[in-house]
Amino acid sequence: MAGALTRAELVAELAAGVPAGDGRDCVRVGVDGADGAGKTVLAGELAAALCTLGRSVVQVSADDWHQVRELRHARDRHSPEGFWLDSYDYPRLRAEVLEPLGPGGSRRYRARGHDLASDAVLEQGWLVAPPGSVLVLDGLFLQREELEGCLDHVVWLQVPFEETARRMAARDGSPPDPTHPALRRYVEGQRTYFAERTPWARADVVVDNSDWAHPFVVDPVHVPGPTVGGNAGPVVRS
Repeated sequence: MAGALTRAELVAELAAGVPAGDGRDCVRVGVDGADGAGKTVLAGELAAALCTLGRSVVQVSADDWHQVRELRHARDRHSPEGFWLDSYDYPRLRAEVLEPLGPGGSRRYRARGHDLASDAVLEQGWLVAPPGSVLVLDGLFLQREELEGCLDHVVWLQVPFEETARRMAARDGSPPDPTHPALRRYVEGQRTYFAERTPWARADVVVDNSDWAHPFVVDPVHVPGPTVGGNAGPVVRS
């Protein structure tokens, strides 16, 4: 895959590139990237394209697996370290989604573990994925150490910071200036992820998603680390 594609063409090629699996175990796909990169939108498009190919799909968002507010803000409400270390309940995400949908897993999973608006811990009934299903998981920090080995195929979305900031300002009403003090928690937390994990280099596919109409695949070797690190798009979370 190379050069500019229409969005539909890119999504079709991404779906075709998802590993086939063995027809029994599920295949776990992650859509990773900074805030505002377009992870949730692409995950939905990818899920639909996979269904068109006749594959069963389970779609989950890491945003439904946050820690409760008391734990998320334990280091301080504005702490970048807290955003990086305490945002998500990785043990539950692993135990209730990624491991049961992994090799030899039961395929018995929960779709959500936390409601961000109410801060409620959710313990909804278990679901069972059909054999050979594809899990499409979108979220921040998907290639961190706590989730090592939990994804079979990862798509990293690369977007210039100016664009992610514009998108987040339009969506959430957050300040469009990444140097604004209100955004320090999120921007610096993401930069820590970039510095510690170099996620674009770990991904199976890197997509420049700067232009919604014409995204394109790039070689991870040619993704400049400082540019990506500086392009962390912020989002205001509670």
